[in-house]
Amino acid sequence: MAADDGEHPVFRPGGVSYLRIPAADDPRRIAAFYRDVFEWSIRDDREHPSFEDGTGHVIGHFMADLPVAGEAGVLPYVYVESVDATLEKIGAHGGSVVTPPYPEGDLWVALARDPAGNVVGVWQQGPRA
Repeated sequence: MAADDGEHPVFRPGGVSYLRIPAADDPRRIAAFYRDVFEWSIRDDREHPSFEDGTGHVIGHFMADLPVAGEAGVLPYVYVESVDATLEKIGAHGGSVVTPPYPEGDLWVALARDPAGNVVGVWQQGPRA
């Protein structure tokens, strides 16, 4: 995905653009989880599979040599069209719900754990569908 000016959209001063996601002992399995749940683009033809999120604004790698932080440390949130449908996908692909959906103003938010043990938030705007 390229920005209108020809530069890749990760080149945004001040924008979060790169993440290393702990992948326990199976980076390809964790990469498949994020591909199947969030529809991220994955390249798994390397030791540390890489990804590009659904917007093209965030890229990164799944790393076997990073300790899983669980609920400690930085907690990323992914915007989704439906929190409930996403939580179903998470469960179907080896993850689990940590905190069921709860309202925050006109938003619905939930926390889930990926198969490696990382906690990630999901959120949507508007009523739960």
